[in-house]
Amino acid sequence: MTVIASIFILAGLFFFAIGVLGILRFPDFYSRLHAAGKSDSLASVLVITGVALYNLQEFTVANLLVSIKIMLITVFIYVASPTATYALTKTAMILGFEPWEKGKKRQ
Repeated sequence: MTVIASIFILAGLFFFAIGVLGILRFPDFYSRLHAAGKSDSLASVLVITGVALYNLQEFTVANLLVSIKIMLITVFIYVASPTATYALTKTAMILGFEPWEKGKKRQ
């Protein structure tokens, strides 16, 4: 169980790192937000699932209930993170942030 939990946590850390790389490398707000939203959703779900599995090493009813609560947090993050990303993108569009175009100077 420890090996499986470690794989989940390491995979989550990998996707967090990829998201940071996307935030640093992409040219405008929209593409950066896309990188952050997609990778953070997957990465947080993987890390929290790994923590829930790690908690089940000693299988008791109390640990099972804690792991179920942790997985409910995972479901909330899986639903809330894309929703927040959409809200930020929609607000940026309303405020008039222009998407980046090749050959156009940055402001």
